[in-house]
Amino acid sequence: MDKLADTFWNIRGTYRIAGVLNIGTHMSVVKRADGRFIVIDGCDLDDDERAQLMALTGNGEKVAAVVHVHPFHTMHVEATHALFPLAPLHGTERHRRRFPALPWAGVPVEAWGDDHAFADTLELSVPDGVDFVCVDERVHVASVVVRDRASRIVHVDDTFNVMAAPGLLGSFLPASSLRMHPMLGRALKPQAGAADAYAAWARDLARRWADTRIVCAAHSSVRELPEGGFGREVEAALERVAGTLERHRARYG
Repeated sequence: MDKLADTFWNIRGTYRIAGVLNIGTHMSVVKRADGRFIVIDGCDLDDDERAQLMALTGNGEKVAAVVHVHPFHTMHVEATHALFPLAPLHGTERHRRRFPALPWAGVPVEAWGDDHAFADTLELSVPDGVDFVCVDERVHVASVVVRDRASRIVHVDDTFNVMAAPGLLGSFLPASSLRMHPMLGRALKPQAGAADAYAAWARDLARRWADTRIVCAAHSSVRELPEGGFGREVEAALERVAGTLERHRARYG
């Protein structure tokens, strides 16, 4: 459990493709001005991590909410709710469909407006031009991207990737800069203007969140950024997918 700021903690979890390649997953904890906490997502916890998390949150009594922000990150939803059964539980529409017996609160997270219940603590952004839940369930491009206002730290699942070398190599090789999801082309809506809408969303986020200090990405690392680095890296990531966007424009307009 890594404390990245006075108001932000990130826990790195394990997620293996085909049971072999660990591409990682994560959860974050954000402290509100009133001293209570928002838990974002869930992941596997070892005994030490669980003890640290419960100690931080007063055995869960100080958790104001649990918020799941990626529709396809569902493996640890029930376990996280079991840790904090009294905390209001929020998730996407797909979370609600997958676990209808859980006590979901309010409207789906992807529908929250700027005046959502935790707007004093969290900024949210949903990518435009892409399907939030794709028909092809292997495509996990969209999520609700979250930023803690106080620490200027971003928590993101899949929408942005930060790739790190596995195992011991990760101690020697630097993590990559920010990358768009490699399946972006399959997530863009099959309609005119979708590529432009996605590009406009990314550029607007680069501008509005330009002072972001750290990006915690589910797959598979944490990216510390120099001043102005977020804006530059999002713009560079957008440039890397220029061909994907142009092919979509050629087909749909």
